[in-house]
Amino acid sequence: MAAAASTSMAATTPVLLHRLPAVRPAAVFCPLPQRPTLSATPFKILKECRRSSQLLVRASSSEESSLDTNELFNDLKEKWDAVENKTTVIIYGGGSIVAIWFASTFVGAINSIPLLPKILELVGLAYTAWFVYRYLLFKSSRKELVTDIEALKSKIAGTE
Repeated sequence: MAAAASTSMAATTPVLLHRLPAVRPAAVFCPLPQRPTLSATPFKILKECRRSSQLLVRASSSEESSLDTNELFNDLKEKWDAVENKTTVIIYGGGSIVAIWFASTFVGAINSIPLLPKILELVGLAYTAWFVYRYLLFKSSRKELVTDIEALKSKIAGTE
């Protein structure tokens, strides 16, 4: 029994070693055209491949990425220091996170009811069809929609 186990382990060991990923340098795959042509297309493809390989080298630089994160943290710190009512910002931020979580839970609960999601899709489709017929199908109704939107914008901006 022990001999059978050792032979089966010996038989599976080489297979497992071949499944380990090999470490290879990063390479960019640049396909060449199937048919040789006299146009400048192959040169354009090779030029794009060379440009993308240069971008790969630039993206792997650690100095540039550390400078970007330091600048990002410094900008965020400056903006946070410029805020006057920090408690209000924290309360609004926390409230918005709770509202998003609650909305996600509510939509998930509605989605779990067997027939309700399909009915709501049907209602949405019917409303979309009505909106297209009412406001988008004819030129006069499109003008009416534009004037309604402009009036709403002026009410929100307070210029009315």
